[in-house]
Amino acid sequence: MRFLRLAFASLWAVGLLAMGAASSAAALVAQGGRWHHRFDILTHFAPFWLALGLISVAMALPFRSLRLRLLLMLPGLVGATAALTLIVPEYARKMSPYAPANAPRQIKLIQFNTWGGNAEIERTARWIADQDADVVVIEEASPAMRDAILRRRPYHVTCGKCTVMIVSRARPVASNAPKHPHFWPYLPLARATFAGKDGGFTVLGTHYTWPTDGEAQQRQGQKLNDLMAGFDRSRLILAGDLNSTPWSFTRRREDKMFGMERRTRALFSWPARNFTRHRLLSLAPWLPIDHVYAGSAWRTVSVERGPRLGSDHYPVIVRLALEP
Repeated sequence: MRFLRLAFASLWAVGLLAMGAASSAAALVAQGGRWHHRFDILTHFAPFWLALGLISVAMALPFRSLRLRLLLMLPGLVGATAALTLIVPEYARKMSPYAPANAPRQIKLIQFNTWGGNAEIERTARWIADQDADVVVIEEASPAMRDAILRRRPYHVTCGKCTVMIVSRARPVASNAPKHPHFWPYLPLARATFAGKDGGFTVLGTHYTWPTDGEAQQRQGQKLNDLMAGFDRSRLILAGDLNSTPWSFTRRREDKMFGMERRTRALFSWPARNFTRHRLLSLAPWLPIDHVYAGSAWRTVSVERGPRLGSDHYPVIVRLALEP
């Protein structure tokens, strides 16, 4: 019996060491994203490395030997600390003060990747129409989704045949997307400029490639930044499925480069359904990859995640108020 207990304790200890080592290795290698895009893919899973490290630490506590306990806890503590250095800046970053709920000159904007495989188009379109938003930025849009929305609400459609689409209550005074080179990587883009007595504003919608190609993402970000140079960024709104989390160095660089405040703070938006051909269950979203930026003339009123619909993304609902 004593042999079995020793064997079980040994296997337990080896398992904890492996778990802690995996956490620390992944979180430490992810730090290389500061210098090279190839390592940035690991940063997106920083909450997993944190959880893995903390679990290994907690599971080492029952060991009676203090030395053994510390030895088993060390890799997990290293991994959790390295993961926190990636996560904490997102929660610590300074945000501009929120505007009150009754602030004048508000708009309601929805950012939503409706997903090309959406099997609940009518239900999704009904929810979008019922929101009565001023502007809806849609990625992976389809003619079927566009038509389903327009049957319910007479929106104006920008780039109606594109995979990125903007629908709006007001008619845009300009909707031609800025020209950019079509060589790799291509950047899907929609633009709608709205008039107003105070000068109006512009909304841009986009959809980045997957984070498995960090170089392409960073080039898309540079393209987008160059295109935004032609607009008044203080009144600009950028919304899209950017396929990168706030803990990634790609997103941190673009936060600085764009010169606009990202109003979505660690808002987890993917996945909203089972993935990998429905083999892997998703009980809750664990990647915040849908983002909304707004220039300095905008004050945030509210930011919230919408319901689970037919997409693999949750919608993001943002209310903004234009300052006098």
